[in-house]
Amino acid sequence: MLLSDRDIKAEVAADRVQVDPYDEGMIQPSSIDVRLDRWFRVFENHKYPHIDPSVEQPDLTRLIEPEGDEPFILHPGEFVLGSTFEVVTLPDDVAGRLEGKSSLGRLGL
Repeated sequence: MLLSDRDIKAEVAADRVQVDPYDEGMIQPSSIDVRLDRWFRVFENHKYPHIDPSVEQPDLTRLIEPEGDEPFILHPGEFVLGSTFEVVTLPDDVAGRLEGKSSLGRLGL
């Protein structure tokens, strides 16, 4: 079951759903908009023949934090992990799903 915007606002008001920092303008029908933060982990795929979670591979990713207003450029075929600016906390009986904005998807991003 998806929560409506009214349900989301009620859950936030009851402190069951926490969004920090919170701005009511982020609430959309059945969703909460979150923003991409400045930290990215870029995969260095060329350093290992495969990814093995059972083996320590410290050089598998590289942390990048662009300076000031410098943009982060995602090159074709590159895979990165990003983090959200907002921290979202949910109770045990509520699940969340993170998806890209469809408006950006239509632009090919």
